[in-house]
Amino acid sequence: MSAPEPELPDDGDAGAWRQAARRALEDGARRLAEAFDREEDVDRLLARRAKTVDRIVVSAWTRGFAGAPGLALVATGGYGRGELFPYSDVDLLVLAEAESQRDQREAIERWFALLWDIGLAPGHAVRSVAQCAEAARADVTVATSILEARPLVGDSAALTRLLVAMRAPDLWPAESFLEAKRAEWRGRHARFNDTAYNLEPNIKDGPGGLRDIHALGWLAKRLFGVRGLEDLVPLGVLGADEFRVLDTHRRALSRLRYGLHLVSGRREERLLFDYQKILASRLGLHDEHSENLAVEQMMQGFFRSAALVTRLGDRLLQRFDESLRETEAPVGIDADFVRIGQSLALRDAALLQRRPITILRLFRVWQRYPELATLHSATARALGESLECIDDAFRASEEVRALFLGLVRDRHAVPTLERMARLGVLGRYLPAFGRVTGRMQYDLFHAYTVDEHTLAVLRNIEGFSRPESIERFALGHELWQQLRKPELLVLAGLFHDIAKGRGGDHSELGEADARAFCEAHGLSSSDTDLVAWLVRQHLIMSTTAQRKDISDPDVVAAFAREVGERERLDYLYLLTVADIAGTSPKLWNTWKDRLMADLHAATRFALRRGLAQRAHIAERVAEVREAARSRLLDEGLDEAAIDALWADFPDDSFLRYRPEQIAWQAHGIVEAGRGGLPVVLVRPHARAGALEVFVYSPDRDGLFASAAATLDRLGLSIVDARIVTSLGGMTLDTFQVLETDAAFEGMAAPQRAAAVARTLRESLRVPGPGRPPARRALPRRLRHFRVPVQIEFSETGGRTQLTLVCNDRSGLLAQVAAILHAHRIRVHDARIATFGERVEDFFELSDAGNRPLGAAQCAALDAALRECVELA
Repeated sequence: MSAPEPELPDDGDAGAWRQAARRALEDGARRLAEAFDREEDVDRLLARRAKTVDRIVVSAWTRGFAGAPGLALVATGGYGRGELFPYSDVDLLVLAEAESQRDQREAIERWFALLWDIGLAPGHAVRSVAQCAEAARADVTVATSILEARPLVGDSAALTRLLVAMRAPDLWPAESFLEAKRAEWRGRHARFNDTAYNLEPNIKDGPGGLRDIHALGWLAKRLFGVRGLEDLVPLGVLGADEFRVLDTHRRALSRLRYGLHLVSGRREERLLFDYQKILASRLGLHDEHSENLAVEQMMQGFFRSAALVTRLGDRLLQRFDESLRETEAPVGIDADFVRIGQSLALRDAALLQRRPITILRLFRVWQRYPELATLHSATARALGESLECIDDAFRASEEVRALFLGLVRDRHAVPTLERMARLGVLGRYLPAFGRVTGRMQYDLFHAYTVDEHTLAVLRNIEGFSRPESIERFALGHELWQQLRKPELLVLAGLFHDIAKGRGGDHSELGEADARAFCEAHGLSSSDTDLVAWLVRQHLIMSTTAQRKDISDPDVVAAFAREVGERERLDYLYLLTVADIAGTSPKLWNTWKDRLMADLHAATRFALRRGLAQRAHIAERVAEVREAARSRLLDEGLDEAAIDALWADFPDDSFLRYRPEQIAWQAHGIVEAGRGGLPVVLVRPHARAGALEVFVYSPDRDGLFASAAATLDRLGLSIVDARIVTSLGGMTLDTFQVLETDAAFEGMAAPQRAAAVARTLRESLRVPGPGRPPARRALPRRLRHFRVPVQIEFSETGGRTQLTLVCNDRSGLLAQVAAILHAHRIRVHDARIATFGERVEDFFELSDAGNRPLGAAQCAALDAALRECVELA
């Protein structure tokens, strides 16, 4: 039992009263701090502080205004609620009509000065009832403050008149009050970047802070005429479980705020780094290990509270809004879902409990209707109440796993995962994600909590798909379009930091989590290995680029050997860029953009030159074959005909081409028949002004040179080529070409494709390479970007590999092909690619007798190629 508080003298000795009042405040503060450290209930501490201040304020009033008519003292704001933190404002309103204000002006000023003198620092106003109503009408914050009004001493009739005046129909009607408080809510959140996940958050005013809970209480009072949120439960507006969650986290936030005032020694609402460790210690938390410090445990508790308050706050705001509007007629979506205005709703909210898989079906439907901005409040409430249904049995369901994987594979995967995270579903479905929800790292490098950083990384990944991302992620947008399975990058982004805070290497632990997830969800071993490898190595590209000399060939070679193949390189580059840009808004800049792009280019070159490792070849071949077969069967082709054709296709064709390309090629070959050789297929490419060309013909010397020369004469620039020879000696060659002149101007894309196919087919029917291509100078726009010429020869597998790096220009490949043919050199394979102004070509060559090139041949070829490519 606490000792009684010191008495305040009621005689006329002002000095003695001041001393006693100061001592009462100091003793009260000390006792409350001791009670805080004993973990006394925070609501009791707040009420005791308010009661101490009540006693002193009323005593001071009695000394100054005993017997003065027409005056009333009212507590407003948090003090009016009976809640006072150690250094909170003591908000006071002196109610006095105009005449009393004039008569008592000097006395009121002396009285407030007295309160300042003893250390109370009150926030104060002196108004008549009419002035209060006028101020409230002009400023919703004044109206809100008066909602908390609590009489302290004086003319009680004045307070009654004030409350009556505040209920005037034209003074903030419910709809206007809701709209004003919602605008205030949004503005306040915007000041904190719309996230509670700042690492020095504001406990009171930030998103998910105490002010959000207070705002919900004010709305409850104004809209429903109740005393507080708890009174909404019997009305059915707020669920008992929802109130318990809000109240639990109000207490948690209040305890943090109370402790923050104590350790800072002032009215501080921000959890600054200066106070975080001290406060964590005062709360009795201890470091578990280097990745779970006491301060990180405390902050995780805050962020989780803020997230739940935000989630429930959004839900209640919507419910308040719906209560004031005419209910719109539901529009059916399917047997279980409807749309109500711009909200998605369940026909029967209890379905989530009866058939828990509906939880994921809800997000699948939402993906199909992305224009629906929210869940209807009844559905959102039911979803919150059904989260416990996401248990081990739910997660083990094959149907559930297939549905979750479908969500990830959808083009709206990232917004969906973000919604699932905000609504608590993702943390339940992936318990490892739930454990990093709200987890911070106590440093200045990571600007967000782990879960918020993960969502930022996913948003960056999604951003690569949009053309407007070119300005910030030029290479990222280009590489995204080439990904075999974008969902694998999404999964890597989701898991890359999921093991932080456990102790040990989070990359290794996260790799194990990612592998277990992929295997459980039926991903192929190659896809599983790729995701797991990305999670394990998600830091390697960043550390290599920023800590090592990437101009050193040995550094690049070592990195290339670790990466192993081009596909991994592209995925890793995109994950690295998304990760850096998602760590802090200040981290991604043009220097890092250039650094990562340079390492990607150098590694890509090393891999294309011969360092690439081929993993899971058989599995990838089988996967592409099955996907292409499915397309062809849908198009009506006979399975026996497909198998007969593909018996001649080498594995390389299934590795180099996508399933839809294989299907396109196969369909064209089967339709043309053996008598229709050569088969030339041409179709518009996804890239504007581009065409894809496929040539199927008996291979012969000069065929490659003839195709390249013909495309050049047609005014088409070859920007990519893939040369493959079938087991039976047929070409399976593709070219991606861009129009460089007006030869096809005015023709629709299908007409252009048909004209190119016709001309190329006729040209290839004529033996020999045809007319030599024209020699062209380097275009003016490329003269500022001179690429040093690199020509190298090496022997591998009984063939000679030629590496050619130089500036791109129209007709270059046609000229190179003509030179090779003129030197009686056979082209067995080629990997042709253009990267901006830079061409990287790799050829597998032999002499006419299928032997590696001799030294004299290499020297002659080197001279001829240099004369060609160095032409200014």
